[in-house]
Amino acid sequence: MTMFRVMICVLAVWLAPAVVGAQGQVPVVSPGVHDLTFAQANAPPIHFALSVPQGYRGQPVPLILALHFGGDPNGAGRAMLDILILPAMADLGAFIVAPDALGGGGWGSAPNEKAVNALLASVEKSYAIDVTRVIVTGYSMGGAGAWYWAGKYPERFSAAVPVAGRPAEASSPWRVPVFAVHSRDDQVNPIGPTEQRVADLKKSGVNARLVVLTGVSHYETNRFAAALRQAVPWIREVWNAR
Repeated sequence: MTMFRVMICVLAVWLAPAVVGAQGQVPVVSPGVHDLTFAQANAPPIHFALSVPQGYRGQPVPLILALHFGGDPNGAGRAMLDILILPAMADLGAFIVAPDALGGGGWGSAPNEKAVNALLASVEKSYAIDVTRVIVTGYSMGGAGAWYWAGKYPERFSAAVPVAGRPAEASSPWRVPVFAVHSRDDQVNPIGPTEQRVADLKKSGVNARLVVLTGVSHYETNRFAAALRQAVPWIREVWNAR
């Protein structure tokens, strides 16, 4: 049922018209969820979903970068936003940017890295973003992407929240607090590497936490929402401690 819901959401978003901003510019839109296109210079456009928090009136607010799972990327950012990220993290009152990946290679590929960095920079120009409260999260391929982005850009992110994603190679020293969610019954990305990485981070003094699920398979994306919701008070504690 979960995969059916993902396919329906992806199809609906793929067929829906998207708002296209000027080249290099994210358009300013009203509160709610919008399907947008970011036009890059000399590179393919990046399609993304943007959730603008209710009550936003130009005051600085947090930002969540949400990286989707593998498979067909068309509309996958919006599907993950609807199925997992909004149900779990809406209470943070943050902007949520959920891009569709450009081709293969995962979220650490050169085209995706360039596109997402440009997209984030443009969002921060178009809206009042509290740059001290930017987090990265993601599921499966996006979970691996959250590990990757937090390790490579520790100055950009105040926390990383990878879900069902294999950790990237260790970055030394690791600087970003981590709240990981993983299932012992994940048949695609076994939990072992995540358990080991979180244990290693704790030993080195990093604020790291792992929420472990049982009886949930890798493809039951929506069943991770309750565990991901536990990250919300943890994130607030991280922000308040800065």
